[in-house]
Amino acid sequence: MNKKSILTVLIWLWAFNVAAQKISISPEMRITRSTKFKKDIYKIDAPAGDPKGVITIEGNDIIIDFNYAELRGDASAKNPDEFTGIGILVQNSKNVTIKNLKARGYKIALIARNTERLTLENCDFSYNYRPHLNSTQEKEDISDWMSYHHNEKDEWLRYGAAMYLRGCNFFTIRDCKVTGGQNALMLMESNDGLIVNNDFSFNSGIGIGMYRSSRNRVIYNRIIFNVRGYSHGVYNRGQDSAGILVYEQSNSNIFYKNNVTHGGDGFFLWAGQTTMDTGEGGCNDNLLYGNDFSYAPTNGIEVTFSRNIITANIINECDHGIWGGYSFSTKITGNKFHGNRIGIAIEHGQHNEISDNIFSTDKEAIRLWANAKQDPSWGYAKNRDTRSSVYSILKNSFNENETGINIRKTDTVYVTGNNFSGVRKKYVIDSTTIGLDSSGVFYGLTTGIPSQPGVGKPILIPDPKYAGRKNIMITEWGPYDFKYPILWHTNPVDTSRVMAFKLLGPKGQWKIVSLRGVCCLSDATKTRNFPGEILFNKIPGEENDIEIVMEYKGASFVDQFGKRVPANKPYKFKFRKFFQPINWEVLFYRLDTTSYNPIRAGTLFSATEKKAPFRTEKVNKIDYAWWGGIKEAGIQYTQFITVASGTANIVKGKYELSVTWDDAVRVYVDDKLVLDEWTPSKYTFDESPHKKVIVELDGEHHFRVEHIELGGFATLALKIKPVE
Repeated sequence: MNKKSILTVLIWLWAFNVAAQKISISPEMRITRSTKFKKDIYKIDAPAGDPKGVITIEGNDIIIDFNYAELRGDASAKNPDEFTGIGILVQNSKNVTIKNLKARGYKIALIARNTERLTLENCDFSYNYRPHLNSTQEKEDISDWMSYHHNEKDEWLRYGAAMYLRGCNFFTIRDCKVTGGQNALMLMESNDGLIVNNDFSFNSGIGIGMYRSSRNRVIYNRIIFNVRGYSHGVYNRGQDSAGILVYEQSNSNIFYKNNVTHGGDGFFLWAGQTTMDTGEGGCNDNLLYGNDFSYAPTNGIEVTFSRNIITANIINECDHGIWGGYSFSTKITGNKFHGNRIGIAIEHGQHNEISDNIFSTDKEAIRLWANAKQDPSWGYAKNRDTRSSVYSILKNSFNENETGINIRKTDTVYVTGNNFSGVRKKYVIDSTTIGLDSSGVFYGLTTGIPSQPGVGKPILIPDPKYAGRKNIMITEWGPYDFKYPILWHTNPVDTSRVMAFKLLGPKGQWKIVSLRGVCCLSDATKTRNFPGEILFNKIPGEENDIEIVMEYKGASFVDQFGKRVPANKPYKFKFRKFFQPINWEVLFYRLDTTSYNPIRAGTLFSATEKKAPFRTEKVNKIDYAWWGGIKEAGIQYTQFITVASGTANIVKGKYELSVTWDDAVRVYVDDKLVLDEWTPSKYTFDESPHKKVIVELDGEHHFRVEHIELGGFATLALKIKPVE
């Protein structure tokens, strides 16, 4: 045997020996070289607030193969909103590949900082942190709204994430999966990356989020049902959830042939606070090409204060197909709009082109306008010309729309070559619009479209069973994923005694285990097949406490917390609706904090001043939201005090008392202070806080709520429900 052959054998034997030396995961593990793990389930908690991960990776030119090992951090937690800590921390590295890893049960499954050329491949980061949602089918709770406006200090981390990258350039994320969480992939100051062939679906927040991240390619991904804040036929708020979020000076990204249906917004782009304050910059020159952004409760695409290209996308059945407020030099071309309330809506836009689009059955195809006035202190308006002006509307096809083109307070619009079929009103244009030109000579943009955005395999054709917003069903933990048995209430605001339900989930059989507050009306009890439909009738006098417990037996499935249930194993599921009426008297008082500030003083009223309420209400629940204060007798009260007192007779038990508020609140039960939130400065983010306390109740109780509103948006809501 020659020397070359001997060397080859030695190298082969060394590689075989290394491959055979698979190691196990242990707490606070540190990896600095290529490693292959033993396949197993490792249950290791991560403490809250610990900046380190269960595993820390730091090094150059290393490959970590987890060999389908599963890292679980939920050993001591019961619910996803209790998950804490970090699973994997990657930092200060180059050329690191992590593959074949499952990690669940953490606040953040993987966080990477200052790592160049990081590759995440074939990893499953499903079922990590997500909050319990407080909105119901009947009414949204304002506390479920999110805010991603700031992230200079990693503010996004309060929402958790499956993957969070900061300062990670030239990254690749390929063939990864995230479901059953809040946010899938969040990028901060991470550029020139490739995100391809991933499945980020059925999460309650964001599929992909970018902040100060540019020149990334997002290609052939499935990013469906990243949504909250929706109840079909009742409200469509979205609550700032989105399939794709692009914020704060994120430029020249390419979004190509992704399936992004059923997002709160399909695509949500905002220039950022820097632009709002100075008028400079934006999220510019991003390309949205060949994607499906259908079935968003709010906007299929929202692009604001920026310059972008939107071409060849599908946008069906959204509130707005495209919302383009303050967009400039933006090209919207070759898109297909169907069944939207408004196809394209742009306020204060400039030098935009709308061409070669097809509008079908949208109530209003195009609306362009400017508002009568703007905040004179607003930095953007002070530094930019914000008139609605210079549009080209060219060669579009309008079909069966109630209104084709609606324009007001706009200067210079070139309209030519458009075709109208079955449109009730082709144009709605008033005297505030000047310079309408249909001569055929038009202003045009010269932006180009890349012929080859990237490599990857095309996404699967969207499953027709998901078509339509009616399939967005938000549970207390996020969007229903059609995998597990559920009893879904289809007429939640119907005031009749009949309650209609769909039995959704895998094929199988069901039976009724117990009923409270209702009796069964449906013939479905004869067949008992899944899926199906069933009716119940409310029992007079018992409709405030309804519980339907059922049992499923059939095919194997994965439940909403990621647990696999074997085939033919009995599985109980239920519907619960509880309302505790309280006889409230609600008094509203004028407040002027320049003369007396109850937050600083600690008491509601000054000892030297007597006040009479400007409004009095008698209600059976506290559930308020005010925008800009309360108007009474022609007076707008932007600051006010709310005092609510009430009594109720309550069945003995342990109850969860929850409050959503803004700006300060105190709650007393039988003159005992049970919730004290009198310091608004504790809550630095622009969301309305929500807090829960557990109380023991039995018989008649007296409740008192004291609330302070200091100006701006205000809310006050109180709920009581039994502890399950």
